[in-house]
Amino acid sequence: MSDLAWVPQSCTLPAEERPLRVAEWDGLFCERLTALSRPQPFHLRLDLAGGSGVEDRVRGLVERESGCCSFFTFTTTPGEDLIRLDISVDQEHEAVLDAIAARTAAAGEQR
Repeated sequence: MSDLAWVPQSCTLPAEERPLRVAEWDGLFCERLTALSRPQPFHLRLDLAGGSGVEDRVRGLVERESGCCSFFTFTTTPGEDLIRLDISVDQEHEAVLDAIAARTAAAGEQR
């Protein structure tokens, strides 16, 4: 899914930086995704395999993403062998969450 048309206009990340950010997320999901669920329409839950530096990597991405896309709510919960990442949006941004879920699933299948 190389087309970034799903990125909402409310995202303040400069357009030229968006492919790089998406690649960072895709890399994380491809390397670390162990489970994906959608407990509610506006809530995506990802379990990522832990390891050296993974929690810092996730927190760094979450912090930067929150800075440009304030409609996201991220919650990271570290565990012994995994990091749970919960991503929530409001109803207006459900399509964005749908796109992220699809990208995440596709990246995880490459693992």
